[in-house]
Amino acid sequence: MSASSAVVAPSLRPFALFYFAYFAFQGLFGPFWGLYLESLSFSALQISVLMALSTLARIVAPGFWGWLADRQGRRRAIIISTSLCSALAFALVGLGNGFWWIFTSLAVSHFFWAGALPLVEASTAYLTRAQPGRYSRVRVWGSIGFVCLSMVGGYVLDLIHLANLPWALLLLLAFIVLAGWFVPDVSNPRHHQVAGPIWQTLRQPRVLALFACCFLMAYAHGPYYTFYSIGLRHAGYDKGAIGLLWSVGVISEILVFLLMPRIMGRFSLERLMLASLLTAVLRFVLIACAVEQPVLAVLAQSMHALTFGLHHATSVGLIHRLFAQQHQGRAQGLYIIASFGVGGSSGGLVGGLLWPHGGMLPTFGMSVVAAALGVLVCLRWLRPEPPAKTTAA
Repeated sequence: MSASSAVVAPSLRPFALFYFAYFAFQGLFGPFWGLYLESLSFSALQISVLMALSTLARIVAPGFWGWLADRQGRRRAIIISTSLCSALAFALVGLGNGFWWIFTSLAVSHFFWAGALPLVEASTAYLTRAQPGRYSRVRVWGSIGFVCLSMVGGYVLDLIHLANLPWALLLLLAFIVLAGWFVPDVSNPRHHQVAGPIWQTLRQPRVLALFACCFLMAYAHGPYYTFYSIGLRHAGYDKGAIGLLWSVGVISEILVFLLMPRIMGRFSLERLMLASLLTAVLRFVLIACAVEQPVLAVLAQSMHALTFGLHHATSVGLIHRLFAQQHQGRAQGLYIIASFGVGGSSGGLVGGLLWPHGGMLPTFGMSVVAAALGVLVCLRWLRPEPPAKTTAA
């Protein structure tokens, strides 16, 4: 049986390529889109609203596309079609500079863009289920794609001008469509015991605590993805330095992904979740108070390894462990909704309200509070299970 499974098991390389393409787009969009919007003379609140569209889309899109994929038992067609529709909608973004024009076309693009990733995550988690930590070896290519674009993005934009950023991003969305074409279909196995309703799992205290931790961590990162680049520019950093600082965070994230098999072999997922939240408290204290100091700015960015890399891999692992296989598409979608969707968008929007009243200090002070609340939730409701119970699971 194992030999047969080895023959039919899809290669993980197409998934690595998709991660690379998907997060290469993020590597150019995340650090520089806020600067592009600022160049159009939008207010801080308008910028936070437009930046939050990518996270707001993750409230609706992942649940819908995950439900559709679980119902059909197929994912590849949805991955390709949503990626294509996202690129077509984004082609309209660069045709106008008005707030509502950009808002509408960007909202449509992000709705489709947010649909593919949770399906790829569910397939990758399933294919690597027998080897804890191997998921991270595939997901690391997303971080590599991000760092490649964030490192060179500032210098490229100096050559082609910031006004041409939408067209550069459109090319990367076309790359995502191409990568999605090579992703194989990974269907839910039919021989598994039929699971009960997904709500029975969602009501469990440990599951609720997990989603609360994911929400609070993403909420803490909301201002980071919206105002970090703007704050760096106000502190005197140029576009090249801003791109390099983003790259420091992702390079450290890559190192953690590569080490995840060893890390997961030594520590429980619950303890890793706690470690990521504790690190987030310290990281956002440094960003709030000492971003003008290059050494401390680099130190804070290196902590991205734990506040995102470790946290994300741990979250995906816990969700795969706590939910039945028939619910994996929806479960990964709900993770995206609770974290990057509701958490990230609400954190970014509240950050937009705080930013005019002191900049980095009050905005990222809010991030510190959110991460600290996550620590309390983790300590109270997300403790490691007894060894016998974990083994049985």
